Amino acid sequence: MQANTINADKAYVTLVQVHVRVAHLQSFIAATRINHEASVREPGNLRFDVLQSVEDPTRFTLVEAYVNEAAAAAHKLTAHYLAWRDAVADWMAIPRQGLRYDGLYL
Repeated sequence: MQANTINADKAYVTLVQVHVRVAHLQSFIAATRINHEASVREPGNLRFDVLQSVEDPTRFTLVEAYVNEAAAAAHKLTAHYLAWRDAVADWMAIPRQGLRYDGLYL
């Protein structure tokens, strides 16, 4: 498999750690799929992966990679992100946490 390499600038990557209450697990997965499908079509999006823990299915990592900080900021203004954010807010076992990284090779 060949990797997509970012040539000039580092990608703006956020790993979002999410812990969902078990009662809302399936609703979270459904809402997150809708957000994922729209996010990957955004200008400047490089990837938007949704990972579910094998050891604890209520824990997720969202891998959000954009060409730059402006594209990542624009994502947070989209209707699909705002709908997702509002829908899942009360489903969290703890507040989600975003960890910033520079993407060197994607």
